[in-house]
Amino acid sequence: MYGIDIYNSKNRNFTLGTNKQKKFSLDSYHISTYDPLEELLNEFREGQFSTTLTSKQNLILLMMLRKNRPEFSIGEKPLGKIRGHDIELYLDVERPYPPMLRRPLYPSGLETREEIEKHINKLLEMDVIRNIVHNEIVEITTPVLITLKDGKSTLCGDFTALNNYTKAESYPIPMIPNALDKLAKAKYIDKMYCMKGFHQKVVEPNSIHLIRIIFHMGIYEYSRRLFGTKNAPAHFQRMMATIFQEEILEGWMVVYIDHIIIYSEPCKEHVQ
Repeated sequence: MYGIDIYNSKNRNFTLGTNKQKKFSLDSYHISTYDPLEELLNEFREGQFSTTLTSKQNLILLMMLRKNRPEFSIGEKPLGKIRGHDIELYLDVERPYPPMLRRPLYPSGLETREEIEKHINKLLEMDVIRNIVHNEIVEITTPVLITLKDGKSTLCGDFTALNNYTKAESYPIPMIPNALDKLAKAKYIDKMYCMKGFHQKVVEPNSIHLIRIIFHMGIYEYSRRLFGTKNAPAHFQRMMATIFQEEILEGWMVVYIDHIIIYSEPCKEHVQ
């Protein structure tokens, strides 16, 4: 590499970046210095960062996020699958199951059916559900419906009947006041959310026949945990408390079901 005095050179041309157009002069008013912070903020524009952090603190935080980027769900990244914590569902009744557990589908209009199909196709892409073929024995079905909030639709299963026959399991969910007490002296707080957390938890093969849904497209079976079924929050809290037991005991992490809060006083310690 060698330097050229662009301003004082005659009949010399050059190119900038990927632009192959030849230039013979440089407009100094359009020259900007490289700003790594601006680049990182643009890269993680989906995140929310405190406006009270200094530029240096923001840079340290964003560089840490870039280093660990594979651990975060961004865009259409494949859904994770947590191993070693597969769950089994238990009912109060044995086969043959009561007829009320074989529930019919709910009637739905065209708009509702279209929304259901969008959600089902997404779940199929994520490998969370599968279609039940015609020769499979079906004993339990749960109807689904669509709920709307702020213009967004959510696929919900009416698991009332199944939950009534599911054996209850308990595990303590952290109390909000206790969590707030732990955060009282913290100067730096980060909150992370387990993307589609319940769907990352695998259901034992001998239990998946219990969580089948029915709608106008047929019958589909879940292979992952889903919200709305009995004991789901307790199962997830137990798993998270087991995985992050050491961090919780060290006193710098709070786990509330599928939300993780990291807190500390010194900035350097917080990033580590």
